[in-house]
Amino acid sequence: MIVRDDNTSIDALAIVEKYEAFVNYLYPILQNAPRKHGVIRDVVLAALFSPIGGLYHAAKSKQVSRLHAVDAEFATLRSHLRFLSQGHIKILTPKQHVAALAMLSEPGKMLGTWLRKLKESDVRARPVGQAGK
Repeated sequence: MIVRDDNTSIDALAIVEKYEAFVNYLYPILQNAPRKHGVIRDVVLAALFSPIGGLYHAAKSKQVSRLHAVDAEFATLRSHLRFLSQGHIKILTPKQHVAALAMLSEPGKMLGTWLRKLKESDVRARPVGQAGK
């Protein structure tokens, strides 16, 4: 359950909720990864929990740069998912890979929408002579 804070953006809460569904799907799969793949498992587990804090920081600060950082973390996770599903690794089956990518795409789309909204409000807030800066 997510507790709402007056300073936290509704957008962040919705994205975190969708992202948590992705984490809940992928976490048990990673925990059951063979011991020989412990290094990549630990790297992906760390990357799995990092975006949540970034989303809350972005919601509090309303800085576009923080949203770009979370977007980069999502891209890193997509890269890790590709690696986990390669033939010689086989931590994720092709079906699990597709399902995980689909679950990650939802918060990714929501993040893109949030980025556009912040950029538009930033452009509207600038004085007339500074629109292109």
